[in-house]
Amino acid sequence: MSNEQQFELLNILNTLKKVEMLPKQTPDSILKNINFKFELRPYQKEAFSRFIYYMENYNKREKPSQLLFQMATGSGKTLIMAGCILYLYELGYRNFIFFVDSTNIIEKTKTNFLNEGSSKFLFNNRIKIGDRFITINEVDNFQGVNEDEINIHFTTIQGLHLRMNNPKENAITYEDFVDQKIVMLSDEAHHLNAETKALKKKKLTQNEFREVLSWEATVNRIFMSNKENLLLEFTATADLSEEVIANKYKNKLIFDYNLKNFYLNKFSKEVKVLQANLSTIERALQAIVLSQYRYKLFADNNKIIKPVVMFKANYVNPPKKRDENTVVSSEFKAEFIDKIENLNITDLQKIKDNAEEGSIIKKAFDYFEQSGTTLENLVIQLRSAFSEDKCISVDSTPEHKSNQLIINSLEDNGNQIRAVFAVDSLNEGWDVLNLFDIVRLYDTRDSRAGKVGKTTMAEAQLIGRGARYCPFQLDSSQPMYQRKYDDDLQNPLRVCEELYYHSSHNPRYIQELNKALDTIGIKPSNTVERHLILKNDFKKTDFYKLGVVWVNELKTIDNSEIVGLADKIKERPYRFSLKTGFTSEVSLITDGHELEQDYEEIETTERELNWFGFSILRKAIQKNTFYKFFNLKFYYPNLKSIREFITSEKYLSNIKVELNGTKRDFTNLTPEQKLRIVSHVLEVMSKDIAKDSNKKYGSRTFVAQGIKHIFKDKVLSFMLSDGKDAENGFPMKAPKKPENYLDLSEHSWYAFEENFGTSDEKKLVLFIKSAYEELKKTYSEIYLLRNERHFKLYRYSDGKAMEPDFVLFMSKKNDEKQLIYQVFIEPKGGHLLETDAWKEEFLKEIQNDYEVKTIFQNKDYNLIGLPFYNYDDVTKRNEFRDEFNKLM
Repeated sequence: MSNEQQFELLNILNTLKKVEMLPKQTPDSILKNINFKFELRPYQKEAFSRFIYYMENYNKREKPSQLLFQMATGSGKTLIMAGCILYLYELGYRNFIFFVDSTNIIEKTKTNFLNEGSSKFLFNNRIKIGDRFITINEVDNFQGVNEDEINIHFTTIQGLHLRMNNPKENAITYEDFVDQKIVMLSDEAHHLNAETKALKKKKLTQNEFREVLSWEATVNRIFMSNKENLLLEFTATADLSEEVIANKYKNKLIFDYNLKNFYLNKFSKEVKVLQANLSTIERALQAIVLSQYRYKLFADNNKIIKPVVMFKANYVNPPKKRDENTVVSSEFKAEFIDKIENLNITDLQKIKDNAEEGSIIKKAFDYFEQSGTTLENLVIQLRSAFSEDKCISVDSTPEHKSNQLIINSLEDNGNQIRAVFAVDSLNEGWDVLNLFDIVRLYDTRDSRAGKVGKTTMAEAQLIGRGARYCPFQLDSSQPMYQRKYDDDLQNPLRVCEELYYHSSHNPRYIQELNKALDTIGIKPSNTVERHLILKNDFKKTDFYKLGVVWVNELKTIDNSEIVGLADKIKERPYRFSLKTGFTSEVSLITDGHELEQDYEEIETTERELNWFGFSILRKAIQKNTFYKFFNLKFYYPNLKSIREFITSEKYLSNIKVELNGTKRDFTNLTPEQKLRIVSHVLEVMSKDIAKDSNKKYGSRTFVAQGIKHIFKDKVLSFMLSDGKDAENGFPMKAPKKPENYLDLSEHSWYAFEENFGTSDEKKLVLFIKSAYEELKKTYSEIYLLRNERHFKLYRYSDGKAMEPDFVLFMSKKNDEKQLIYQVFIEPKGGHLLETDAWKEEFLKEIQNDYEVKTIFQNKDYNLIGLPFYNYDDVTKRNEFRDEFNKLM
């Protein structure tokens, strides 16, 4: 987007987000009816929040209403559509048209909206809004439809145009829209702007433009037929840099979540380009070796995930003129199948011999060797994994429609496809998470005069589509849907978070592709790798060789030990907006005196559940079947009665709910309103209780881990920024800000060669430097170690993981015993002080409540957790300094 300031609606909503004035709660109509396995992400909740604000509070809302959601490929636009349909049902809408440019997207969306057996079905099996169970119906027209249900007409934009302007019996017509409101949902909506662009090229007047009988004009005619109509457009590429398009959406762009944000928020794979001076078929073999490597890594970690390879040709049918860069998809598929059927050890040995030291291909072959897989075994595996029945073409016309369902279910366990052969059929609407390798079979360039060519940009967009993250989780401390190893690039599973684009060795093309990837935001140009290396002198010390770090363990609780709600359930923010229906009257015509009126402002107050009274709580529990006593006993075996659940501080009594409303609202709550509030809290809580059924906790007993086994050299990845953490990624020897300079090679107490941390982390190191001489008066050994995902601690109450940024070790002799302090330190930026407050509380808790398993008769250990260190917050800085000084 060239100039965001011209988008008035977007700017207003961005401002409201900053001051936290957008709705904070996603409506139950969405939360309870979206398929539970699709956990809503923060940006998706924000999209709903913006839409709800526009519909309910935006005083400049235009009617009929047209809105554009510009959202990155893979960010879940169809899920947002599904949520909007559910919310709009609450507002009285029943009839919806879903339209798009291509037929294959229609079939995919029908499956997502209608097929309960699909792994990508977006709704719960039973949709309940209010007291009514709802079904979703596919309809051909809106005459005689059930007004209590959700009715959707699925069509292409071309098909809609033809049916509307060439009416047939039982088909949708313009008469369907007379005297009834409709919601139009446009996917890949950039196709709608053909005539808008023509307005610029043909220099048509607005009146002439409206008269043009076109797809866009047809949509516009339906849209304008009722002032309550809605046109919701969704696309990843709205081309808002075009002046005429930007003008069209000036007051319509409601959400802009681009691919760069998607990448930075770790919801995409990392993208790697792998060049090789190999023949086309040898590059293909290299890709399937890498694919099999991932398959085995997933299996080693008990994950049934099948990596897929895409082979991209540049011709569906043989052209009249051919050259060495002409690759026909069907011809290459036949060559590939023949090679797989006749694959031998020599083929793989050549790939192995060409692999450079340290390359991902070398790591793959090393893995196979170390795991006992010989080249002969690997040949057998590849012949089976990529046999003809596990290959599919998507450009052949006779097969095209039947293959779409297979292509859109590649992640399903029953889908055995490992290789996809295509040209352009998968450039739009392809939802695939387990694509990890794309092999470019041709070697052409179309960039001119330093500008990225159309083909290269299309290839970059295909990479963006394939870069969707394939979710997996090794333990509950890891995020399911985000990259986990950005700070641990040497972890073997890092390759399971990477998409490889295989091409011939063509530096100029790769330069152009990188530029295209930067343009769409999937490969930020200011990402750098840093090597975190332990000092050789430190490695020679007895402290490194024999020393230990004490860590606790993540445990699964025995149900018999559970004596109350988990802390994270008690601590989560429960909110409820009061809508009492209060109105007021004011005379606009006065007797000349100045008009006086008391405007009641919206305020926030907090109440504990026990404030609502036992009878209200009891009635709310009786209304929700989840809170039947026998069900609660399943989760809380020590619970004695419903009364205890209501009145005990271990359960409901002290849980807080934040109420938004006027003072009048707060002081005049009726029993019915109180019941609604409590019922809402209990409904939200029930989901957390169910999720928490396999409850984890952190052990209070700490066990010793050898320092030399825990702290190792690493390769880190940093996104250099001018934002809040502008210092992040820069070494202290060459910091962004001169005041953060320190040559750590001159300070033996710092165990690593460098510190690439944030400004607060660098300031902490400087603080330790300033205190070092004083510490030396008390301690004989002092070492500060940076914890870059080397170890975790687990909160006692619920097993929530944290990784203290630093651990400071200090030892001294005391009556023939060595006393060793292990001090956990966490520098924290001001923007994270509140959200990460639980970490500070846990660090303080450790100091007062821990046990170490004695393994050394002549050593005593003290574990200490200090308050957060924040340089700019004087209060926090002083609090940290005061606690630290006690160590001296």
